[in-house]
Amino acid sequence: MRVTAPRTAGGTSARPVRSSGADDPAGDIAAVYVRSLIRSQLRLAVTVAVGFAVATVLFVLAIALVPGLDDAYLAGVPVSWVLLGAGIYPLVITVGGLYLRAAARNEARYRSLAEDE
Repeated sequence: MRVTAPRTAGGTSARPVRSSGADDPAGDIAAVYVRSLIRSQLRLAVTVAVGFAVATVLFVLAIALVPGLDDAYLAGVPVSWVLLGAGIYPLVITVGGLYLRAAARNEARYRSLAEDE
């Protein structure tokens, strides 16, 4: 689900402007909440992506730096290859699950704030 602030094709707000010149505090608060949600989801995505990249590089380096893995075989395949082929999947699933839980928590916080208005 993608959450964005209400905008029209021209880039202006879709809400009508009051002629009295008074600002709409409820609209301003809602816009702040949406921007906050977008920032928190972006921060989470960048953090997870960087963490996944670092973990993957460390995993590959650990396999490369252990010299005995190339000499050991499992079902005719070097253990280092088995670890690279099958060892990355638990990392991907774990990182994906953690991201999903954190993103859902961010959206639940947003919903609770938006409902309190």
